[in-house]
Amino acid sequence: MSNNKMSNERAWHLSEAPFNPGKLHHSETIHAIGNGYMGVRATFEEGYPDELPSTLVHGIFDHGVGELVPELVVLPNPLSMTITVDGEPFSLTTGKILGYRMTLDMEKALLTRGILWQNSKGSIVQITFERFASLTHEHLLVSRVSVRALNGSRAIEMRASIDGSVTNSGVQHWKDLTALNLKSPNMIGLHGVTQQSGCGVAVVSSITSSTGVVPQLDSSDPIRPATVFTAQLANDEQIELVRFTAIHSTRDSADPVVAAEAALNAAYTAQPLYHALLDEHIAEWANYWHNSDVLIDGDELAQKALRFTTYHVLIAAPRHDEHVSIGAKTLSGPGYKGHVFWDTELFILPVLTLTHPRLARNLLMYRYHTLQGARNKAKEAGYEGAMYPWEATDTGEETTPRWTNPLSDGSRIRIWTGDHEQHISTDISYAILQYWRWTNDVEFFVHYGIEIVLDTAVFWGSRAEYNAEKNRYEVSLQIGPDEYHENINNSVFTNSMARWHLSAALDAFAWLSEHYAARAAELVESLHLTTERLKKWHDIIEHMYIPQDTTRGILEQFDGFFQLEPINLAYWQPRVTNIDAILGHERIQEVRAIKQADVVMLSALLPEAVGDEAALRRNWDYYYPVVDHGSSLSPAMHAWVAARLNLMTEAYDMFMHGATIDLEDNKGNVRDGIHGAAAGGLWQAAIFGFAGLHLAANGIDLDPHLPADWRSVQFRVFYQGQQRTVKLTAEAAPETEADKTL
Repeated sequence: MSNNKMSNERAWHLSEAPFNPGKLHHSETIHAIGNGYMGVRATFEEGYPDELPSTLVHGIFDHGVGELVPELVVLPNPLSMTITVDGEPFSLTTGKILGYRMTLDMEKALLTRGILWQNSKGSIVQITFERFASLTHEHLLVSRVSVRALNGSRAIEMRASIDGSVTNSGVQHWKDLTALNLKSPNMIGLHGVTQQSGCGVAVVSSITSSTGVVPQLDSSDPIRPATVFTAQLANDEQIELVRFTAIHSTRDSADPVVAAEAALNAAYTAQPLYHALLDEHIAEWANYWHNSDVLIDGDELAQKALRFTTYHVLIAAPRHDEHVSIGAKTLSGPGYKGHVFWDTELFILPVLTLTHPRLARNLLMYRYHTLQGARNKAKEAGYEGAMYPWEATDTGEETTPRWTNPLSDGSRIRIWTGDHEQHISTDISYAILQYWRWTNDVEFFVHYGIEIVLDTAVFWGSRAEYNAEKNRYEVSLQIGPDEYHENINNSVFTNSMARWHLSAALDAFAWLSEHYAARAAELVESLHLTTERLKKWHDIIEHMYIPQDTTRGILEQFDGFFQLEPINLAYWQPRVTNIDAILGHERIQEVRAIKQADVVMLSALLPEAVGDEAALRRNWDYYYPVVDHGSSLSPAMHAWVAARLNLMTEAYDMFMHGATIDLEDNKGNVRDGIHGAAAGGLWQAAIFGFAGLHLAANGIDLDPHLPADWRSVQFRVFYQGQQRTVKLTAEAAPETEADKTL
């Protein structure tokens, strides 16, 4: 194999060898598979102590008994399998592991695991597991397991089951979970209904043997239906089982059981079954990678990291459902209970807006379908218009818990983000307006997007508080991106974004009135867009208060930030623990340490709100040393802004920090799931930061600042319906501008 081919495979493959039980949960997360409908953690078919088996499907939420908020429900485990060799169950905790390798092929979205195992009797077998979530049949999970006898004849038993005993960390969400009578020894299934939300789900598997072994059904456990295959293998002989599992719910079909059986029947029309489905799956992934892959020449680590993060965005993005969105932990783990945050619109969505606009539209339509929940929240809080929840599920209502779980001393901490982190309404509108500018999807904007932009502007018009003494508008009791400081007044990020939001809403409404007068008239009526209301928006734009130190020429993150106690974060190293966890919830409010990009985030999204390049640099110099990067969202945004300022050492350091958050678990919490925003943010750092791609007055333009080792970078983006290929090649002389091809 040539060195180039080996390098290319390394950049596509994520491998683990040997087996490391200390990294079990990390491995389960980063090797997850999915297809935009379902996500499956890389837990082992045979099971392992303390594992977190998790099959998640977009939109299936339930409010468990005793739980503060609803959560995405873990489905019955559709991959469970017990393998017995000469009467002894195969396990990585017994016998001897002679060899082990697990590999996620990100190009093919295919997970394989191979083990060379010797039991206590000396019997040696080679066991191979393979699985993929079909991209062409989104309700279908496909797996293959083979066992080969290596040092003599071996008696093999393979028990394939669907395990309905799995829960959400002990919380039971199912009622009436029962095995299906499918009248075939090759088929097993479970059907259940969620406790509170009443969502019906069917998980049905069809398992066949390569050697034609007829299995025996085992219905002794009503929530673990199984089918058992037995074989006597000669030396070097193998048995292979292929399993097709169909998952359907009442969200997508009137009768999930009938739909699941129909999905399996459709799969059986492919010949040969397994390879035909796999080939279709790989071909469809090639189409997605054609649009999404970023080719980096000269930096294999960055290449692999960017493919890894892009892969996890793509496996989470719903293809055919506009009533769901991507949670902060995608579909890869239990973190944040599957809830949807600003992570989706500001960090994940730009990747899809530029590479797969149809998928981006699905995510924005989710916000349209849940607009009533935002209106309900605004009304409940005493405001007008639409105020989106900080955490959302399927209903669009606020689902942020009000309190933490009890601490070790029994106390609890009030969670204020659901009440006061209100910038999310503008974050969503920002994403909609960026989507419109990039795609020119007029149909979406006129019928759906602009209603969100305008109704959230109505909210800000009612939320801004007029200070008559100082003739300015203020916004009190806010939480900006820096969540270390709660209930502050006049967040620069929030106030600046709200001011921009009102201005952009007025421009969009003027455009709509000129080109689609009838639709404009509808919205005037339904949203009460009176002359007085629009006049107030103009007044807020003109008089919105933005805290700043005019002497030093820097923005003050919020009123009183400069008076907080300074802390030198460099002295608090090395550490993985966030500084707020070390200092405590009360103490962190008093010190000048911030959780994540805040003013720097504003510099990325609205640089004109910060000022010219000199102003951007002054604000960077002040805020960069005091940021803790306590959120995974932070490093990529810093990389983007640093690259814009040509601070290439800092830009690359921040890029690689963001790249390793999940790959190396450098925050110690990847067990909870992929950091979806960090994944999307890394793509933005590469494309908007290093490549300098941006919207200009007459289209798109580039202002590249490539890292020193990047000889070239190539990618594709869509702009107003046309796909453009961009290739940047660094010249030998560092002062020479990079070649730019659009």
